[in-house]
Amino acid sequence: MAHFRTIAAGACAASALLAGTPAASQELVGLAPEPGVQYSPYLQRDYPDQVLFGDTHLHTAYSADAGLVGATTTPDDAYRFAKGETVMSSNGIPARLARPLDFLVVADHAENLGLYIALDEASAVLEGNDWAAGLAKVFAPRDGDAMAKAYLYWAAAFATDARNGDPLKETPLAATMWQRMTEAAERHNAPGSFTALIGYEWTSGPSGNNLHRNVIFRDGKAEADRVLPFSAYESEDPEDLWAWMQGYEDATGGRVLAIPHNGNLSNGLMFDDVTLTGRVPIDADYAERRMRWEPVYEVTQIKGDGEAHPALSPEDPFADYGTWDRGSFGLEAKAPAMLPREYAREALKRGLAYGAALGANPFNSAIMAL
Repeated sequence: MAHFRTIAAGACAASALLAGTPAASQELVGLAPEPGVQYSPYLQRDYPDQVLFGDTHLHTAYSADAGLVGATTTPDDAYRFAKGETVMSSNGIPARLARPLDFLVVADHAENLGLYIALDEASAVLEGNDWAAGLAKVFAPRDGDAMAKAYLYWAAAFATDARNGDPLKETPLAATMWQRMTEAAERHNAPGSFTALIGYEWTSGPSGNNLHRNVIFRDGKAEADRVLPFSAYESEDPEDLWAWMQGYEDATGGRVLAIPHNGNLSNGLMFDDVTLTGRVPIDADYAERRMRWEPVYEVTQIKGDGEAHPALSPEDPFADYGTWDRGSFGLEAKAPAMLPREYAREALKRGLAYGAALGANPFNSAIMAL
């Protein structure tokens, strides 16, 4: 009864305040809840009602293709920035968010993770490796020309299909830098205030076509440190990534997921009708595994919108937002027939058809993204 007396008292107070005001103004009062008044919750309230803002795809100098082209910020800088602190940007300008984020995933590329940092520190982790010694010599002048040459030196090793293998496989680079990344996440994680999620990017690019995934751990440093990030040097097939993820969960009891992005640069491979290896039609087993490991799809980013394309949705004026359909680094030219297998909206429709036929929807993540 106290609850109802509070409401009644509030109503009486409102009536007193309205005395002498025009009738038209009085009609507007009561459309919004009174400040400080508590109301009974919805009886069927079993859904999340707190919106959180964050970023699941952020790179720092720990990514070779960022550090070697001028990025100097670290995972520690990124987390501080996300929490609202002022940090010095790579171009020397102080930067601060007007509104801090609720969560952040530093998703640096697994391939030669932390290479720029190791070069900048002249770290012992690169000692004894001839390829690294050659790169360090190119890098030594540290001017713009040297940095450009160092990037090309690295890119030549990370060639199409990563066919040359990891030139730094026998060094402790990956283990050293991965532990630094997990330490930064652990240090900045503040339950109830800010969530620093451990993650990285698997940078698959078969024949230069984009099949990238951000891999995100639900777990802390103790579990994540039991593995090293699975890289495109090991395999460019998403099914092999899923197998690695299953192995991680089996070994640690932890949880991990993958978020694909930029199917618009995949030349038809992101939502293909056949498997990447073997090129056999996808089946129920494939669909169930993809649903399990990839429940979310990153639909838009700086490399173009991945939701819709004007050729696929000609009557939607918003389907031409951020369109970039020239392909990625692939040798094969972009063709109209590739588009239905690149965009989330079309994948949604095709996935529903697969779900009816197979009993499982391989492109369920496209539903989650829209």
